[in-house]
Amino acid sequence: MLIISSYFSLAFLVIFLPITVGLYGVLPQMGRRLVLLGASYVFFWAISGKLLVYLLLATLLIHYFGLWLAEIQRRSDALVAAGEKADRRRLRRQAQTRERAVMALAFLSLMGILVTLKYAVFFTVNVNDLLQALGSTVQLTPPAFLMPIGISFYTLQATSYLFDVYRRKIPADTNLLRLALFLSFFPQIMEGPICRYEQTAGQLWQAPRLTYHNLSFGLQRLLFGVMKKLVIADRLNLFVRTVFQGYENYDGFVIAVAVVCYTIQLYMDFSGTMDLVMGTGEIFGVTLPENFRRPFFSKSISEFWQRWHITLGTWFKDYVFYPLSMAKPMKKLTSRARKVMGNHFGPLVAGSIALFCVWLGNGLWHGAGWHYIFFGMYHFALILLENLFDPFALRAAQALGISRSALPYRWMQIARTAVLVCIGELFFRANGLWAGLAMFRKIFTDFQLTTLWDHSILSLGLDKYDVLVLGVSLILLFVLALFQEEKGFRLRQALAQRPLAVRWLCYYGLILFVVIFGAYGAGYLPVDPMYASF
Repeated sequence: MLIISSYFSLAFLVIFLPITVGLYGVLPQMGRRLVLLGASYVFFWAISGKLLVYLLLATLLIHYFGLWLAEIQRRSDALVAAGEKADRRRLRRQAQTRERAVMALAFLSLMGILVTLKYAVFFTVNVNDLLQALGSTVQLTPPAFLMPIGISFYTLQATSYLFDVYRRKIPADTNLLRLALFLSFFPQIMEGPICRYEQTAGQLWQAPRLTYHNLSFGLQRLLFGVMKKLVIADRLNLFVRTVFQGYENYDGFVIAVAVVCYTIQLYMDFSGTMDLVMGTGEIFGVTLPENFRRPFFSKSISEFWQRWHITLGTWFKDYVFYPLSMAKPMKKLTSRARKVMGNHFGPLVAGSIALFCVWLGNGLWHGAGWHYIFFGMYHFALILLENLFDPFALRAAQALGISRSALPYRWMQIARTAVLVCIGELFFRANGLWAGLAMFRKIFTDFQLTTLWDHSILSLGLDKYDVLVLGVSLILLFVLALFQEEKGFRLRQALAQRPLAVRWLCYYGLILFVVIFGAYGAGYLPVDPMYASF
């Protein structure tokens, strides 16, 4: 049996992916399609076993609900076209009522599976706590469910397809195999990106031939992702885990360092996985939507979330924020609030309600725990404050003669945003809300530098060698990101214009860098991609 623990396992990189690419390269178009589909289901079965049934169920649900919606739309269009002018509005309303009912049933079916598997235990535990607080002796038995890898990702992808069919943005797909491939494509099934049907379904079904350009560019990005994951993220894991699990034993300085290290670890792990995913898709000629755009150059929290996990943010924007804020009751609320509170603050009332729902959903999407809900509410509060006070900040800057586009001001904003992000990640990583609050308090009440002076901080999972490797790696990545941000520098395109000897020297240099400095082997535990658990 093929056992694949992650995209970074030898089973995936050395066995599964080369075999898939080899078969794909020698077959005609229909064979290439079947290779991608078969490989996707083999991959999912290898990491989730019999839980593959949930992916199959989701695929069948969106296929037949999509066809059901399309049939209602077809019949209603025919009736409206053939009906009298006076009856057309009534016929449209009747059809819309049926469509809403079908869409609601489809949505509840998909989300019901996700909520049951992911949140049933959390709900039961909290109900038991409430019953105990009320003095009741009744206690519910928490259910024991196994949750397939990637269910949060493919469920959002599935619901986006149905909503787009419902809105007539795309036609319902009558080809079950194409729809199955769209939902299960193995590079993005574990951690995304969360793709829309119009972004990837056509590319996947086209199954273009392998080309040297796609193969070389794809492998470059894949290797870059492996470097970020193995050299940086996994190297930080032991130190981060040690401090977060035993925070009571460490002072505020050590906790603050661990929080920064975790933020770096999470970014390098997730963005490194996305590099591997994007590179793998590129090998097969598939351009997946970008999920990161140098988020730590953001000047505000709202901008940060436009650059971090981009496909999740756009999903919530398109399928939660806009539908809620544009609903008739919200429009009426905005109109009334605008008259009372003005053109700036009035629209913020309805927008804030929609924003609250977005961030409550965002927090819960990441996991079943109060610290995840706190994480969502923390970012909701920060973005709400930005929306409220940005006009005042603009006037203050103008009054003081400060240019908000000036380099010092921009870097001050970037530094402030990075600090706020790290605080949020503290609660995100903490072992529960109370642990997060205790760690946050220790940073301000027990901040000491003794562990730095006596070098005991280097005994918690990072020695001098690790710090040196991390420092060099992070400086190189920062300089590259700075050139990309400020100059629009494109490394792979620039490298492609260099002589063949130079290109291969860079490739082998990166491979050797990963082989020599990657965190693996004796003393290191394999670290699965972190977002796969969300």
